[in-house]
Amino acid sequence: QVQLVESGGGLVQAGGSLRLSCAASGRTSNSKVMAWFRQAPGKEREFVAAIRWSSGSTYYTDSVKGRFTISRDNAKNTMYLEMNSLKPEDTSVYYCAASTRSYPLGTRINDYDYWGQGTQVTVSS
Repeated sequence: QVQLVESGGGLVQAGGSLRLSCAASGRTSNSKVMAWFRQAPGKEREFVAAIRWSSGSTYYTDSVKGRFTISRDNAKNTMYLEMNSLKPEDTSVYYCAASTRSYPLGTRINDYDYWGQGTQVTVSS
């Protein structure tokens, strides 16, 4: 089992920045790919970014390219999402997820085996 705990959410003005963290514990060696998803009220959960733990390869959804950066710290078993130039439409609960498979850098909910509880990000206009 892998446990995931997100932190770093909050309220920020449009144009501001936040950094989310996702700390993994348990059988962290099972986490081959990790990702961030988000879910706004009344909407489906959507993919944001993914990273392959071994190589650091990344993949982003188009709407966050150039604004968000996903990274990981192997020694701390922690994944990050640096969010810059935030927009009101980025307001969501952000979830981290982990997959036991090295491929693909999945964008679907079913590509991931473990999930955190989420952290709220609110961007005011």
